[in-house]
Amino acid sequence: MPTVPRNDRALFEEIISLENLFAAWQEFCRGKKKKLDVLEFELNLEDNLFGLHYELRDKIYQHSYYTAFSICDPKPRRIHKACVRDRVLHHAVFRVLYPIFDKSFIFDSYSCRLEKGTHKAVNRLAMFCRRLSQNNTQNIIVLKCDVKKFFDSIDQNILLELTGRKFEDGNTMRLIEKIVESFAKSPGKGLPLGNVTSQLFANIYLNELDWFIKHILHIKYYLRYCDDFVILGENEKYLRELILPISGFLEQRLKLTLHPDKIVIRKYHQGIDFLGYVILPHYRVLRTKTENRIIKKNKNKLQEFARRPNF
Repeated sequence: MPTVPRNDRALFEEIISLENLFAAWQEFCRGKKKKLDVLEFELNLEDNLFGLHYELRDKIYQHSYYTAFSICDPKPRRIHKACVRDRVLHHAVFRVLYPIFDKSFIFDSYSCRLEKGTHKAVNRLAMFCRRLSQNNTQNIIVLKCDVKKFFDSIDQNILLELTGRKFEDGNTMRLIEKIVESFAKSPGKGLPLGNVTSQLFANIYLNELDWFIKHILHIKYYLRYCDDFVILGENEKYLRELILPISGFLEQRLKLTLHPDKIVIRKYHQGIDFLGYVILPHYRVLRTKTENRIIKKNKNKLQEFARRPNF
């Protein structure tokens, strides 16, 4: 993918500036004000942020360890949470780097991007279906794929190489290296799901796949949300023949593999299961598991509300 390195020595100063650190704190603490670790950090907010700034300025900053816990959303996931100080820094880095990298992402990448998201992705897919099927008058085929254990499998050296294409500023790259290398699922592999920077790094990594599919394979009807992606076509044989070059590119360039059990080819009228919805000609419905999860959450909230004391 073509890129021009940014020769900007002020970039590191922008990331570690007090103005950026305080703005990052405001973004980070939104919705977390009642968390004990956040409250403790806020008790000495100015000292903590000034201390972080001085450590970064003097090149003595070290990333702390992670706390691991599990969630089910909807499938079981292992989350690794950094301390508050490190998470504020992650937001500070994200604030500065996101607009630089976002310009190079394809339009139809929807995960963790401003003015994108799941609903925009589903709407775009529905529009693709209407257009290719000539307003639902002809049947079309969808190829749906998923990268196997994506976050655990990201190669950190490849990620740093891709990120380094944008910068000639060694200080910025050394800081990014510290964040990337602060976690490893296995030696030199993996990103923690709990970091806001991981969302940006994931898009930087899979942007290589996006460019391969759009500009080498010349696929028109393609979109991706994190490590899930879909391709629409009119010919099942053609879509099946795409699996091998896509799989080969992932393995050779990014050291990733397609999940063999999640390569799905379906006809449009059978329904396209994507991001919690099933898209069909003329309408879409919530996936049954999604609907059940929403109902369960609402029941839990009602029960919690009923247990509150009356005043």
